[in-house]
Amino acid sequence: MGYPASDANLHKVASLAQRLFKLQPADHGRSSVFERELNAGEDGVEFGADLIFQPPSRFLVDSLLDNDDLLEGPPSSRHDGWHDLDHGYSNSTYHHAVVDRRKLSLEWLSNACDRIVKECASQLSRDELAMAICRVLNSDKPGEEIAGDLLDLVGVSAFEAVQDLMLHRKELVDAIHQGLLMLKSDKTASNTQLRMPSYGTQVTVQTESERQIDKLRRKEEKRYKRGAENRVEDDLSATNFSSLLRASERRSPIEDLFGHGQGPNSLAVTALPQGTLRKHFKGYEEVIIPPTPTAPMKPGEKLIEIQELDGFAQAAFRGYKSLNRIQSQIFQTTYYTNENILVCAPTGAGKTNIAMIAILHEIGQHFRDGYLHKDEFKIVYVAPMKALAAEVTSAFSHRLSPLNMTVRELTGDMQLSKNELEETQMIVTTPEKWDVITRKSSDMSLSMLVKLLIIDEVHLLNDERGAVIEALVARTLRQVESTQTMIRIVGLSATLPSYLEVAQFLRVNPETGLFFFDSSYRPVPLAQQYIGISEHNFVARNALLNEICYNKVVDSLRQGHQAMVFVHSRKDTAKTAEKLVELSRMNEDLELFKNETHPQFSLIKKEVQKSRNKDLIGFFESGVGIHHAGMLRSDRGLTERLFSDGLIKVLVCTATLAWGVNLPAHTVVIKGTQLYDPKAGGWRDLGMLDVMQIFGRAGRPQFDKSGEGIIITSHDKLAYYLRLLTSQLPIESQFISSLKDNLNAEVALGTVTNVKEACLWLGYTYLSVRMKLNPLAYGIGWDEVMADPSLSSKQRALVTEAARALDKAKMIRFDEKSGNFSCTELGRIASHFYIQYSSVETYNEMLRPHMNDSEVIDMIANSSEFENIQVREEEQNELEMLARTSCPLEVKGGPSNKHGKISILIQLYISRGSIDSFSLVSDAAYISASLARIVRALFEICLRRGWCEMTSFMLEYCKAVDRQIWPHQHPLRQFDKDLSADILRKLEERGADLDRLQEMQEKDIGALIRYAPGGKLVKQYLGYFPWVQLSAAVSPITRTVLKVDLLITPDFVWKDRFHGAAQRWWILVEDSENDHIYHSELFMLTKRMSRGEPQKLSFTIPIFEPHPPQYFIRAVSDSWLQSEAFYTISFQNLQLPEARTSHTELLDLRPLPVTSLGNRTYESLYNFSHFNPIQTQTFHVLYHTDNNVLLGAPTGSGKTISAELAILHLFNTQPDMKVIYIAPLKAIVRERMNDWRKRLVSQLGKQMVEMTGDHTPDLMALMSADIIISTPEKWDGISRNWHSRSYVTKVGLMILDEIHLLGADRGPILETCLGCTLTKYKRQTLEGGLTCKNFGGHSWLFWWVVYGQVIVSRMRYISSQTERSVRFIGLSTALANAGDLADWLGVGETGLFNFKPSVRPVPLEVHIQGYPGKYYCPRMNSMNKPAYAAICTHSPTKPVLIFVSSRRQTRLTALDLIQYAASDEHPRQFLSMPEEVLQMILSQVTDQNLRHTLQFGIGLHHAGLNDKDRSLIEELFANNKIQVLVCTSTLAWGVNLPAHLVIIKGTEYYDGKAKRYVDFPITDILQMMGRAGRPQYDQHGKAVILVHEPKKSFYKKFLYEPFPVESSLKEQLHDHINAEIVSGTICHKEDALHYLTWTYFFRRLVVNPAYYGLEDTAPEILSSYLSRLVQDTFEDLEDSGCIKMNDDGVEPLMLGSIASQYYLSYMTVSMFGSNIGPDTSLEVFLHILSGASEFDELPVRHNEENYNEALSKNVPYMVDNNRLDDPHVKANLLFQAHFSQLELPISDYVTDLKSVLDQSIRIIQAMIDICANSGWLSSTITCMHLLQMVMQGLWYDKDSSLWMLPCMSSDLVSSLGKKGISSVQQLLDLPKANIQTVLEGFPASRISQDLQHFPRVQVKLKVQKSDTDGGTFSLNIKLAKMNSNRKTSRAFAPRFPKIKDEAWWLVLGNPSNSELYAVKRVSFSDRLVTHMELPSTPTNIEGMKLILLSDCYLGFEQEYSIKEL
Repeated sequence: MGYPASDANLHKVASLAQRLFKLQPADHGRSSVFERELNAGEDGVEFGADLIFQPPSRFLVDSLLDNDDLLEGPPSSRHDGWHDLDHGYSNSTYHHAVVDRRKLSLEWLSNACDRIVKECASQLSRDELAMAICRVLNSDKPGEEIAGDLLDLVGVSAFEAVQDLMLHRKELVDAIHQGLLMLKSDKTASNTQLRMPSYGTQVTVQTESERQIDKLRRKEEKRYKRGAENRVEDDLSATNFSSLLRASERRSPIEDLFGHGQGPNSLAVTALPQGTLRKHFKGYEEVIIPPTPTAPMKPGEKLIEIQELDGFAQAAFRGYKSLNRIQSQIFQTTYYTNENILVCAPTGAGKTNIAMIAILHEIGQHFRDGYLHKDEFKIVYVAPMKALAAEVTSAFSHRLSPLNMTVRELTGDMQLSKNELEETQMIVTTPEKWDVITRKSSDMSLSMLVKLLIIDEVHLLNDERGAVIEALVARTLRQVESTQTMIRIVGLSATLPSYLEVAQFLRVNPETGLFFFDSSYRPVPLAQQYIGISEHNFVARNALLNEICYNKVVDSLRQGHQAMVFVHSRKDTAKTAEKLVELSRMNEDLELFKNETHPQFSLIKKEVQKSRNKDLIGFFESGVGIHHAGMLRSDRGLTERLFSDGLIKVLVCTATLAWGVNLPAHTVVIKGTQLYDPKAGGWRDLGMLDVMQIFGRAGRPQFDKSGEGIIITSHDKLAYYLRLLTSQLPIESQFISSLKDNLNAEVALGTVTNVKEACLWLGYTYLSVRMKLNPLAYGIGWDEVMADPSLSSKQRALVTEAARALDKAKMIRFDEKSGNFSCTELGRIASHFYIQYSSVETYNEMLRPHMNDSEVIDMIANSSEFENIQVREEEQNELEMLARTSCPLEVKGGPSNKHGKISILIQLYISRGSIDSFSLVSDAAYISASLARIVRALFEICLRRGWCEMTSFMLEYCKAVDRQIWPHQHPLRQFDKDLSADILRKLEERGADLDRLQEMQEKDIGALIRYAPGGKLVKQYLGYFPWVQLSAAVSPITRTVLKVDLLITPDFVWKDRFHGAAQRWWILVEDSENDHIYHSELFMLTKRMSRGEPQKLSFTIPIFEPHPPQYFIRAVSDSWLQSEAFYTISFQNLQLPEARTSHTELLDLRPLPVTSLGNRTYESLYNFSHFNPIQTQTFHVLYHTDNNVLLGAPTGSGKTISAELAILHLFNTQPDMKVIYIAPLKAIVRERMNDWRKRLVSQLGKQMVEMTGDHTPDLMALMSADIIISTPEKWDGISRNWHSRSYVTKVGLMILDEIHLLGADRGPILETCLGCTLTKYKRQTLEGGLTCKNFGGHSWLFWWVVYGQVIVSRMRYISSQTERSVRFIGLSTALANAGDLADWLGVGETGLFNFKPSVRPVPLEVHIQGYPGKYYCPRMNSMNKPAYAAICTHSPTKPVLIFVSSRRQTRLTALDLIQYAASDEHPRQFLSMPEEVLQMILSQVTDQNLRHTLQFGIGLHHAGLNDKDRSLIEELFANNKIQVLVCTSTLAWGVNLPAHLVIIKGTEYYDGKAKRYVDFPITDILQMMGRAGRPQYDQHGKAVILVHEPKKSFYKKFLYEPFPVESSLKEQLHDHINAEIVSGTICHKEDALHYLTWTYFFRRLVVNPAYYGLEDTAPEILSSYLSRLVQDTFEDLEDSGCIKMNDDGVEPLMLGSIASQYYLSYMTVSMFGSNIGPDTSLEVFLHILSGASEFDELPVRHNEENYNEALSKNVPYMVDNNRLDDPHVKANLLFQAHFSQLELPISDYVTDLKSVLDQSIRIIQAMIDICANSGWLSSTITCMHLLQMVMQGLWYDKDSSLWMLPCMSSDLVSSLGKKGISSVQQLLDLPKANIQTVLEGFPASRISQDLQHFPRVQVKLKVQKSDTDGGTFSLNIKLAKMNSNRKTSRAFAPRFPKIKDEAWWLVLGNPSNSELYAVKRVSFSDRLVTHMELPSTPTNIEGMKLILLSDCYLGFEQEYSIKEL
């Protein structure tokens, strides 16, 4: 231009040029792939590292123009020179240069070289020449030398060109540096491990030799990288000119951030706030961002006063006047709505209070009736760091304590027990910990209660831990959608640029729930300084770092502020403090730091002197403090206090201070941004989170107008931190990196079961939000986006790829065809223990069945969790020393190898060694944090694989890691806090193991360790060491299955300090020969169990031919080293039963037509034309012969019709004989009654009666009946006295249905079954020694077993005595030992039909699926989704039955099915009836839950429903109005409701007696499966059985292999022998032996002796066994007072007769005999009643002891509070609750009460008989009162009998009481006219109506002298009911569950001396005449009275004195 330009013009030109540049299209074509030299040494370094930053080469108006108004910086900084004058340019040339500056670039140089080459014929090409010139220009030589070198290069002819080059050397060098910087950033970007998935990055293929050469070259390069210039030279030599040229034209990232000038036409300041300054100094550059002024209050904006909150909420804001601005703005949404919210606000803006407001909103929703319902909700607060979690916990627990809320921390450091979790309302946790918890289905119940999830620091999404937050949020959102429950998500974050996307991810409504506040809302505005050091020399850089840091601190001190300096390691705190003190001495600024003028200085100084920390004392003198986590708590506290009081002016600390302690300062300096990260195995940059947290500490809200945050970093990181902290970096998702692990977790949890669901799940992540907005970052090209805008195919590809990898690692099973996933044990273990996918791959490769210690440690060292740990040169010496001193095992690979180093650190951890070097300390801490879970996971893997040796080995290592004790060390080291190291060392040296110490005396041990007092101590702690004794009984079931009953006896002193609440033991059954575990279970031993009797476990194990010599049962403690017990099962003398299963072949016959019956009437009974194949094959034997028949065929094959054929045959041949049909369940009896009443009886004109606990027909009905349908115990009771009952001898046909249940004792084969649901089918009478437990708590089953045997034996005995043959028909499923049963029933070869299980009319397809999970409820929960999937797959439209174990499960399962149907958008898919019909039906339903589920077409069916509801449901299901029926297993037996699909959801139930979950008997499972397939409609049926994973193989084996039926008579022999003695069948021991030979027990004893504890079946052994059995039984009965033995026989006693008559256990009557006395009180009677062994089986379910405890506080009589889980205590409480009319806590208790009341009647009657027989008047009458109480549900002594009237009220009772009326009897006696006057206004009609329910009995007495018996007197009694209009004799007892007839007792006795002479029980409908004999001696007449008592009404007693007659 030729003249100097004015500044304004220059501005203008620059800005216009800039705009033009912006308008140009980007030239994509020019980018090409660079040849990159990869540099090994620079991993992890970001772009442009180690480059000198020179003033920028583009036109920037800086202070280079001496124009002060452009420069806002302080004048002092100018002298540092932003412009070097070394180059000797004058100002004028500079201005001249400025003019051409736009041309001055490497492009210009290229053109110049082009000209030179053409003109001077240079030998170099253009690019080579340009590159050479660049090197010369960039060198450090003086100007003249450079000019000379250039002339040499280009030749003298190009002198002008050299002149130009020299003139513009500065600009060209800048351009070179700019180019190098950009290239460097490219290189590091490719070098650092890509955070994003590296799709499409360049791949270099190298041969091995090339790699070696590369390696050498890199080593050489490293050696030369010493000086900074060398580095640039080096970089220049490694670069070609064209790439340098292209790079120089790109802009550096930091340039992008700056605005360009501030003129009117200047560019908008794009990135950094206005007023931002940028300064260059020697060696560093500084960017100063001024504080953003606080935004003024908007019009209408006001702060919310605390008093505007609800009363309870104000308690949490104690000490606050009002909320701040941000809190006030979000208040409305947060406090008054349920919206999800995201708040982005600067650190320090009070986000904690926002969380608090959300919490108070949640609490408010559960605040009802002035009471907080704490059990309804949980709040989870996810904080990113443990330190922060601890701070949040303490803050919130303090503030929420007035509301009685429990806040607890749940992190890696703070574990919570199950109970603590239940009691906690707010859980503060870290993302990883909450992820682990919600991954486990066992903790589902916890996550179900969560109603508010607060995620603090959401911007963590950008961090590598962000993936965890994504997984958490996705899981929560899916839970919200699937369960349709509300979980509110509150996200809190710092200001982020991509807040809209984060809001979308958190499902926040941007209109209402999104709040974004910029830095102007910071309470204290923050000035920021960013300093980038460009010095490369390490020493110089460090010095500069210290110097800058010092200067900044001093600046702050000069202004009178305090400063905090943050460094990144503990060591650095002291080093930096030292450096600051040293520099202050040099610069003579020490006075600034000192604080001696402080008034408290001298006082505090004394306190500081007491500290043991030398650094603390030393630095205090200079006014400097240090703070880090390695200091003692007290020292840290002291430092914090000194700083906040101003006694320390400068505090040097680590970042933990910023997180954990709220200690602000005016100035905060971050000194260096590199910190050591053991996880990354090296240095990494300080994260955004930490920087924000640290800057949040700048500025003290109460004192400062502004704060100052200074960050000193390296120059290449400057741009990164500027963008980070000025919110310019969009947050990207890190989810892809952990996609495999998270997918596996979801599959293991059961929430993702196929590719479609996985894609849906991925749609909930932040990844799916960002992928659509920024596809390139995730390796997705624009072409893909155009083709598939929703990116669904990309999501599918990601999922499929992850699934394939997981499938390859055996973590899931992935079926590519169907897209289905199924979880494996391995995947589940990985998910639960948080093991990475890559580690699992390593274990799959390295884990073998036999490994030694060092191989195992080496394998753990290879885990990918530790893959980033690096080996460093400087650590080698220490590692070698540690390997020698602290590592007992060989270190594979040695200290110089990475895995060797990890191995050393693992061993060091167990050895408790100590470490010096800092990096090793952090590596060791990192390793030890993951070690325990990795070892646990490996143990679980070995256990699942069934490897004995490795399982034990890994369990030992689990304990070794937990306790930090080696397995080879002395086990007493586990008491090392109590036993001195000296004693332990001596014990180890002397080799005194535990067994030896156990046998030694105290003094011997003292002598052994040469320390006498030590002996006592060692012996004491030996007693605390957990031991158990094992003993086992083994019974063979078949040749391949053994049943084991294991007894575990604890043998140690329980001390809570060592043993806690429970000890866990692994029970393992091992075959060491084949190295296999056949059974494993975890057994919990609680403190209470440890004191009681031995614990019994039963399980089955397989056995193979040839037999191994033995199996070992081991009990190994889960937490104590070397604590284990053995038991050996030897197979030497074990006799196994014969293998003989004979099945009848199904012949290929033509089906018989119904006409074969040859009787029109009979033919009309059937609505089909032909019999099915099984009926056809058995027709002849059943219908045309009298042979006994045993028919074994699968459920659903028409066995009932086969039985009918036999009945019809009897009617044809012997019409006068009776048919007895016996079924084990009342429900089956009822079904048979309904069916036959409709068909057989009505059409054939026959009589039929039912005999069950509910129905007892009278004698006439029994005499006239043709068919009697009965339960076993009823028939047993009747046939006991067969001599006197003619109808028993008139039986011609006996049909035994379900006879295979005889062997229900094999319940325990899978242990036991179904306690609670069957109580209604119980008529439990026998003692639990006779446990029904063996029949699966089915007491009916147990009856069947016992009575079936007894009845058959007795009927055969009767028929042998009366010589009338009884025909037996046995019906059962397929049997394994049909021969024995047939033999016992007297069935010949022609009558035995035993078809295979597969011979079903409708074939069955069975699917067995295993589910893991130790805990029952969560396991059931995890089966709901598969159950729904099974319905959709196998039976989308046909009927489905789902069997579950309890009522609660019916409800939960139905609700989950509804929820899954709803999330499929077909909520009513199971319903097929119109709305109006549905509404009509719903109006009839009484059960709330049923009414709810019916609306969705799902029915519930269990014993808790009333009959009306139940029959309604059965009808709806049978008519296909509803598709799904969820029921308990009773339905399988009782009601014939077949379905297309049967799902058995879980095969265990809770056994109240054993206090654990036990298995259903196989018979039940078969019966349930038998309901699948409807003969008329289905071609085949389907059954899906969902079982506990470990039992899967068991079920596979035994569902088709029929089980033999064993007898269980032996356990119940006492009661039956007693009954036979009472009936006179047994009079001698020989009779008893003869009786036994008729039983099935005898048949089986011969076949399978080992099962019954017999070794051999030789006749003499067998005979002595039976003889001993009978003798023992007799002796027991004699001891209990039931019989009397004499020389030649036995005779019954009173107690025995009562036991037989009332069907009670001999134990019960024996207990009565010893506890009832002449004047027993009511309270004692109640205790005796509840102590009856009939209540042994009353279920006490899980956690019911809590309900019992609550009940015990509300009842009048005390119970034993230590035995609240005892069935007898529960029975007592139920009785008292019934009398007090308390509301029962849950519906199960209502059913339990029915069962208890039902049983109690006959027990009380037996008690009355015992009292009467003993002649005790007072006890007899008390006991009669007890019966009245049971009937009426009132207290005899506390309640007025007026309460029997339904209309009675408290007011009425008291007003009647004032008129002297206190009983119903008195009201009945009042004349009608008087009633109204007595009632005073209460409607008389109501009372009169109620009174009609009660009888008025008139008694007339007359004494007569008997003529025959010389002069004895008898009493004639006439009873008559006076209310003529009362027609019924039914008792009015609305609170008693069953119908009962009134009965009366006539008691003759003398109340004065409490003697009882006679008792008579009578019942009558109208009138009755009876008489009683009076005692012969007349003197007794004096006080004698006749008392009339009702057996069901209170207060109806009438007394008559005999004397007055």
